Amino acid sequence: MRKWNKLSTFILAVPLLVLSACGGGSGGGSASSPSPTPSSAPNEGETGQVYEIGITQIVEHPSLDATREGFLAALADNGFVEGDNLKVDYQNAQNDQNNAMTIAQKFASDNKDLVLAIATPSAQAVVQQVQNSPAMFAAVTDPLDAKLVQDMEKPGGNVTGAADYNPESTVKLMEFIAEELPHIQTVGAIVNEGEVNATIIVKRAEEVLAEHGITLTRAAVTNTSEVRQAAESLVGRADAFFVALDNTVVSALDSILQVSEANNIPLFSSDRDTVEGGAVAAFGFSYYDHGYQAGETAAEILNGANPGDLAVTVPDQLDLIFNVEAAAKQGIEVTDSIRAKVTNAENLLNDN
Repeated sequence: MRKWNKLSTFILAVPLLVLSACGGGSGGGSASSPSPTPSSAPNEGETGQVYEIGITQIVEHPSLDATREGFLAALADNGFVEGDNLKVDYQNAQNDQNNAMTIAQKFASDNKDLVLAIATPSAQAVVQQVQNSPAMFAAVTDPLDAKLVQDMEKPGGNVTGAADYNPESTVKLMEFIAEELPHIQTVGAIVNEGEVNATIIVKRAEEVLAEHGITLTRAAVTNTSEVRQAAESLVGRADAFFVALDNTVVSALDSILQVSEANNIPLFSSDRDTVEGGAVAAFGFSYYDHGYQAGETAAEILNGANPGDLAVTVPDQLDLIFNVEAAAKQGIEVTDSIRAKVTNAENLLNDN
């Protein structure tokens, strides 16, 4: 195991206040990875060096799983191959913050060559506990608000990562609803108010909708067992449903879809994977590609780069993803105007 420079960690690290919050993404499926731009193969790996990394993930659902898969694919494309010169210790926190903290403490004591935390709760635990190894995060909506880093361009200390949210995606989606679906006058947001990432997105959605005279009403949940009831509570009060990057809610996506389809209430989301899972539309990206982007940063770190010098990446590709089959099931007529807004044929899903 290659040891990271602990002195540089001590000098650069800035104590970070950890707030309770959640992060992550949503939906299912993944897209093909971007064409890799491999860095040089790990020098120490050529002499038998085995790198040990830890991956902690708050809960298993398709978008977070796709993030992990993309991350490992990018490492492999850059010469760090699991089972060859890479040993991966993957731990799932089962959506429990206490478990996330225990995992982070274990990784800290292991002195991993690198630790990746997927979703905000796991990332907050890692930033608090892992001080002597490079630490990364992915599937985090707002790294600044979550107190993971103090600067997106030059994070400092031993932490960097990949944010999974570009605020413009929410603006574009709400404007799409206002322009293309004028019958929608109230949007119901199912949200876990304890997930800071979700509340940030819902608040932005509310602001944009208000500019178009559309009301947003919330149905709050605290766990996945409450999601169906929350959706049902919005029937008769909302013309559409909206789901943010909310681990709790997206983990119960099927429950929302059942209510949506039974009542002809279209469901909109904050990411591509949820559209692939049955929502009508989102402006977004693939979580596989998001993880791949994080993996390329990880390869730089394993090759010797200081994580604190590497900028936090954000999605830069925001296209309309539209599920034709889901629209039909949820009472939406797919007009020529809607089709024209889908600029990439690959983003017009299930167009039979």
